[in-house]
Amino acid sequence: MNLLGEHTDYNDGLCLPLAIGRGITVSASPGPRTTVRAETGGWEPYVEGVLAELGSGPVALEIAGDLPAGAGLGSSAALCVAVALALGADPAEPLELARLCARVEADWAGAHTGLLDQLACLWGREAHAVRLDMRSFSAEPVGLQLGEWRLAILDSGAARRNADSGYNERRRECAEACRLLGVASLREAAGDLASLPEPLRSRARHVTEENGRVEEGVAALRAGALTRLGELLDASHASLRDLYEVSVPAVESTVEAARTAGAAGARLHGGGFGGGVLALFGPGTAPPPGAIAVAPGPGAHLLRR
Repeated sequence: MNLLGEHTDYNDGLCLPLAIGRGITVSASPGPRTTVRAETGGWEPYVEGVLAELGSGPVALEIAGDLPAGAGLGSSAALCVAVALALGADPAEPLELARLCARVEADWAGAHTGLLDQLACLWGREAHAVRLDMRSFSAEPVGLQLGEWRLAILDSGAARRNADSGYNERRRECAEACRLLGVASLREAAGDLASLPEPLRSRARHVTEENGRVEEGVAALRAGALTRLGELLDASHASLRDLYEVSVPAVESTVEAARTAGAAGARLHGGGFGGGVLALFGPGTAPPPGAIAVAPGPGAHLLRR
């Protein structure tokens, strides 16, 4: 789950994700032919892609878990990482493993994602968020003590598919903004946005301001200032809605429902165009019925070999 830093990862930006106490478990054993048994559908391109990338021989896979798809919780990245680890990928090489999984999402599922979800899975740790610098690929743990506060994901009811949404179009717009500015990435473009035509100026402004919100979010967590974190969630949502234009009416209704229930802050979560809403609830308030409570959990790991 990503607290702050949405659509910054593929722009060499900053992100503030955390691994959560939900996930996907993959069991692998040798077999005379490759077979897959899964509790849900939609796994085919991801599993086929990881098998091809790793050059795996015949194997029997069993896939189970409690991570909902389409809620912006990185279910496709979690699946790719889990399959790769079950097939023997080296967990000591997280960046290479993340890149392998991103290739699978792009080449086999048609979604040109960044590395945020994969690295969040691999670098997440109990009771911490992670400040990710996607230019240097450095990770810094940031303590996340919620106390009586609660994080929750609310389903907007609008299904989201990265490959079918405007996600890839936003990536193209950011690349075009970089070309016009003569910079390698929007990380380098903080003071040069006025010359851009719309909507490229708005896209670039969101990215640069969202990087700033990540830094403010890190400071808020270190100070235990969760009220400030809620304000940053609200500011991030306004930017995703108005500048990056990745919200939809169902998401807006869900954000409003979270605020009506007393959320200290709420924002669209994930790539946008549907999916989930992340909300922060203070002491004495509770998420609406049907919300999924989330909290920092361990990152991807081997249960046994």
